[in-house]
Amino acid sequence: MQPVVYDLDGTLVSLPVDWGAARDDLAADLRGVGVDPGDRDLWGLLELAETEGHRDRFEAVVGEHEREAARAAPALELVEELRAHPGPVGVCSLNSEAACRIALDRHGLDADAVVGRDSVGSYKPDPEPLLSTLSAMDVEGEAAVFVGDSERDRVTAERAGVPFRWVE
Repeated sequence: MQPVVYDLDGTLVSLPVDWGAARDDLAADLRGVGVDPGDRDLWGLLELAETEGHRDRFEAVVGEHEREAARAAPALELVEELRAHPGPVGVCSLNSEAACRIALDRHGLDADAVVGRDSVGSYKPDPEPLLSTLSAMDVEGEAAVFVGDSERDRVTAERAGVPFRWVE
């Protein structure tokens, strides 16, 4: 059976994160250490936090919002596909690894590998997270398929040389 790697949010579950509140909390936190967030969106703040040496602050603030949401995340249809899949299964997400694990545990799901935004040195659409997921599964990229719901997921798969399937 073909190995499958799934994105998390929008693919397996729907994380009810209040991204606006996460952005505002992070902006306030960065201001507290003398970094002007300006009017950047959340992902712009991630780049700023990295540049200014405060990636850990991003992960602490945004990760807490994600973990809280993961505790209440409803399952989507593909959860049943993951449950029934007899081959290797992984999760590769732009969410934190802890949030991924909480959401999977909430629905009694097992994965051979889970890689979140904070698991490796880069994040999607860089191919490293997907390649790390496949490596942890002991799977070659072209043998697997990455299932996701966003253009970022598609680009990640393309850059990693992994076939991609859109959530239906």
